[in-house]
Amino acid sequence: MRVSAKADYALRGMAELACRDAGHPVKAEQIAESQGIPLKFLLVIMSQLKRARLVRSSRGSDGGYSLSRPSAQITLADVLRAVEGPLVDLHDSRIGELGYRGAAKPLLEVWMAVRINVRTILETVTLADIASGQLPGEISSIARTYPPARDSSNSI
Repeated sequence: MRVSAKADYALRGMAELACRDAGHPVKAEQIAESQGIPLKFLLVIMSQLKRARLVRSSRGSDGGYSLSRPSAQITLADVLRAVEGPLVDLHDSRIGELGYRGAAKPLLEVWMAVRINVRTILETVTLADIASGQLPGEISSIARTYPPARDSSNSI
């Protein structure tokens, strides 16, 4: 799974909104500055999030962006799907349609496990979890197993 800059920025922008007062819209410039996101890129992302009904926007001097529903009801998976599409995509095919045979047939189960695990994690963590700094226990437990020595390449 590759996490694009767009996906990363979308999650960071939504986390910023989740940490702010729900009753007050936040200007895109404030989100961009606080998260180090290029403003033009953020505006494109916010447009996609608005189309997906994850944020709403308001105009005027007090305008800006706000979450369209409580942060506890928006998962990381919701955000990623809004800006990138499917969470785990294999040749734009359903796993059952891949048609692996012979020696490669066990790869189907590997892809199934990858898809299930990515979905489980991203559908479990909400923006409220991110905003509170308290991830679900099972997610923190999994994260603690990450070997720090492998972190040098920025690859997952």
